[in-house]
Amino acid sequence: MTEMTPLARAPRVRKPDWIRVKAPTSTGFAETKALMRRLNLATVCEEAACPNIGECWTKKHATVMILGDVCTRACAFCNVKTGMPRAVDPLEPQHVADAAAELGLTHIVITSVDRDDLPDGGASQFVKVIEALRRTTPATTIEILTPDFRNKHERAVAAIVEARPDVYNHNLETVPRLYPTIRPGARYYASLRLLESVKKRDPSIFTKSGIMLGLGEERLEVHQVMDDMRSADIDFLTMGQYLQPTPRHAAVAEFVPPQGFNAYAQIARAKGFLLVASSPLTRSSYHAGDDFEKLRAARQAQLTPR
Repeated sequence: MTEMTPLARAPRVRKPDWIRVKAPTSTGFAETKALMRRLNLATVCEEAACPNIGECWTKKHATVMILGDVCTRACAFCNVKTGMPRAVDPLEPQHVADAAAELGLTHIVITSVDRDDLPDGGASQFVKVIEALRRTTPATTIEILTPDFRNKHERAVAAIVEARPDVYNHNLETVPRLYPTIRPGARYYASLRLLESVKKRDPSIFTKSGIMLGLGEERLEVHQVMDDMRSADIDFLTMGQYLQPTPRHAAVAEFVPPQGFNAYAQIARAKGFLLVASSPLTRSSYHAGDDFEKLRAARQAQLTPR
């Protein structure tokens, strides 16, 4: 298990006006929360303290986090608990499908904690969730956001790709130089290879990855990450502002203004991504359903002869 790095102990900086959101109070928010508790499901919206939880849950859009709520790693940016996870819940796949049915989801995002304690890293649970969703809500499109399946990603990716999710997302999170302090349990090029292997196995599956800005990265380093992603044939890039969850986590080095995100987005589009989402509040699953429709339309436009 990776320990939290000592450099992370820094006071949180006051957020600028463009990053602030209202506290959730709607009926829809309360109903979504009650459903998740009734089905014994964790969500990354809660565990990662997502700033968009009020907006998304009001619309009854939630990102389910499978394999429990305890992670075997301790990345310096992440608010999910770390420790020894509980046994995998065999009822979880059907509970996820039931939640999708009750919420009436046309598109669902499934993520997970890292489970380095499991022989397959938890890949088989992703497969079971996809299968349960296909049985229960066959019209729902499925987006998965997986961990890196450290030292076992080839078999894990093969099994998941065979189950055919519509979108396969795995976040690079930051630039390679910052990995030792921000994402010490992972390897940048291993994550790239994972995403590349998805495309090689099934080119019809959309691939997606994201990075956080404001951790101390340099502009040209971000451009290089974009180039690396395009070399791996990644379709969709997301970029959002890093927010420090607690004083124990890595400090914010910079609050990138909206115009900075727009500038990065213009460069990314010029590099050939099918879709780019870039703003301070952008997160991996924010507006994921709408973005999936844009992805499909962009691919169709690319394939249509002029």
